[in-house]
Amino acid sequence: MKNPQTWIDTRIHAIRDITPSVREFTLKPAGGVAPFEPGSHLQVQLLVRHGGAARVHTRSYSLIGQPDGAFYRIAVKRLDDGRGGSLAMWQLGAGDRLNCTEPQNHFPLDLNAPAYLLVAGGIGITPLLGMAQLLAARGANVRMLFGARSDAELAYRAELDRALAANLNCSVAQRGEMIAFAPAIAALPAGAQMLVCGPVALLEAARRAWAQAGRLPQDLRYETFGSSGRFAPQAFQVKVPRHQLAFTVSQDGCLLDELEMQGVQALYDCRRGECGLCAMDVLSVQGEIDHRDVFLTDDEKTMNKKICVCVSRVVGEITLDSAYRTEVSC
Repeated sequence: MKNPQTWIDTRIHAIRDITPSVREFTLKPAGGVAPFEPGSHLQVQLLVRHGGAARVHTRSYSLIGQPDGAFYRIAVKRLDDGRGGSLAMWQLGAGDRLNCTEPQNHFPLDLNAPAYLLVAGGIGITPLLGMAQLLAARGANVRMLFGARSDAELAYRAELDRALAANLNCSVAQRGEMIAFAPAIAALPAGAQMLVCGPVALLEAARRAWAQAGRLPQDLRYETFGSSGRFAPQAFQVKVPRHQLAFTVSQDGCLLDELEMQGVQALYDCRRGECGLCAMDVLSVQGEIDHRDVFLTDDEKTMNKKICVCVSRVVGEITLDSAYRTEVSC
């Protein structure tokens, strides 16, 4: 359960393909754009189709680059095996309309650090582009490590080259290249910050390297865009005895969305498996939980006592306990 959003009628002003799989949308909200800082994002309402039915879902997209006072820019990576949001966005054209929020920021940039290492994986470049541009313009000590599957998928490479020049290091998986964390971290002065955005595997590698270098945990900032998980998405069964409910989450559905559809109020915020607010108690599981969050520790995931319902899935059946308590009175 979250505070109601204020939705703003927003027109798609222009569309352009940044890479073969990344499409940029230039948005013009009614009433004009609001100022925003690097790391900010928009919440967007989309009509997502599941089989023959269609539901309104909310997705978060990072705002790209520096504010220009006229438009917002977001970029969406097409995921044919995703939850349907990217496909819904890719079906839109210039002139179409969306409901969006004003900018929100869960990934703020601290401008007081002595140096910065920005690390992006694929579409994770979107919140970091504006950070790189702002830091470079301020003359900050900033470097970026940027990894993608191919040269063609290095989104916004030209903008990054202009901002960072020799301080940009790109790694391309097709050439057998991997992001080299250790030497880049070792070159940082004390108190420097590393900001990371990308898939969960990238974040886990960054966290290991940061810890091994003896760096302070609070100097590592991150944002993820989800995990593909250990298993291919498939339908699974859910029971919530406290509400006398039993239902199915479809292959392309979301456990959090389905709980809300069934009338189970769930706390949440980030919807990316980062904040842990949506974690629910697991009473039992027949099968395996596919933990796709970055909030629970490895030990907690092994214990299977909690599940972050915004991103995680199940192979089999799970029985949950909600926070609802009829016996509690104020």
